[in-house]
Amino acid sequence: MARSCAGARRTLLSGSSYPASPTKPSASGHGASKRGYKMSSVQIVDVKKSYGATPVIHGVSVDIEDGEFVILVGPSGCGKSTLLRMIAGLETISGGEISIGERVVNHLQPKERDIAMVFQNYALYPQMTVAQNMGFALELAGAKKAEIKEKVDTAASILGLQPLLARYPRQLSGGQRQRVAMGRAIVRDPKVFLFDEPLSNLDAKLRVQMRTEIKALHQRLKSTIVYVTHDQIEAMTMADKIVVLNGGRIEQVGSPLQLYDRPVNMFVAGFLGSPAMNFIEGTVRDDPHPGLELDNGSIIPLSAIPAGAAGRRLVLGVRPEDIHIDSETGAAAKVIVVEPTGAETHLSVEMAGHELVCVLRERVTLKPDETVMLSVRKSAVHFFDPASGSRIG
Repeated sequence: MARSCAGARRTLLSGSSYPASPTKPSASGHGASKRGYKMSSVQIVDVKKSYGATPVIHGVSVDIEDGEFVILVGPSGCGKSTLLRMIAGLETISGGEISIGERVVNHLQPKERDIAMVFQNYALYPQMTVAQNMGFALELAGAKKAEIKEKVDTAASILGLQPLLARYPRQLSGGQRQRVAMGRAIVRDPKVFLFDEPLSNLDAKLRVQMRTEIKALHQRLKSTIVYVTHDQIEAMTMADKIVVLNGGRIEQVGSPLQLYDRPVNMFVAGFLGSPAMNFIEGTVRDDPHPGLELDNGSIIPLSAIPAGAAGRRLVLGVRPEDIHIDSETGAAAKVIVVEPTGAETHLSVEMAGHELVCVLRERVTLKPDETVMLSVRKSAVHFFDPASGSRIG
């Protein structure tokens, strides 16, 4: 046990993927910022990252306010975890500047940044109990046993871990292990919490439960959290602010509802929302009434069209929940799949060569190959340029 603990101490102190003990930097620091940000804010300014000649982060800038819950979201390989690791000090920065509080941290070691990171794989020491895992960073920092016990007990109370403090990681479920990893971060009382896809190893039911617990934890601690996920449902339900990344660049930054209601392009529109937004390309008409003319001559009625759009070919974006059955003015669609979920019915249909998904609030008795007349909620449509994908209007 002594040999194992010694090895664990070396791992923590080396600044590897396991959390390091908090260490106060020297008074001189490394180019302390004069911007006057709050102590737990994070500022990312024109940050770049390259591996050799291959750039992976292209001049990203984000302001994260004190106490804000910010989620970096995007598809696999978009650079979100790389950006988080640069904040943590686990990746070097090729260009730009990262500040935590009033300090520029580009050249500080992870243990000097006063952050705590929660990993996807929990990173718990198997030879230590839950209590020992949670208090180990404080032990390395030279804290007294009474202080360690008090902080561990407080974190365990917050997370409901009191009955598990004497157990070992192998005796815990996946959700319990993730709580222990969170507890280990809490006891350090860091300026910033960093979460790297912490729920990706959990089953669907447990992910929903842990989403609620992490959000409740943030509301209780009021700490700054930067959280990475590829799951847009996690982003929508948990974040104060979402940063959508794609190909190492920021597509859009805003609150969940801002991004949902006014996506700046087709990538954001299609990435956020479940089921995803439908895209229908056609020609915009305004005579005799506003509408989108599809390739088969069908018209989707609209309440209004963007200024100067008449006659242009545009992409209409419609969320599945904004499509409804309308036997009088709807456009014809062929039913492909009917998926009743109880409170809702999900329909997959084909309309003028476009496959669409609809979420109906009522129960229907439609069958595959039947024809259904569908309309869109006219006030909830989006228009995009088919070439650039940018929002119109």
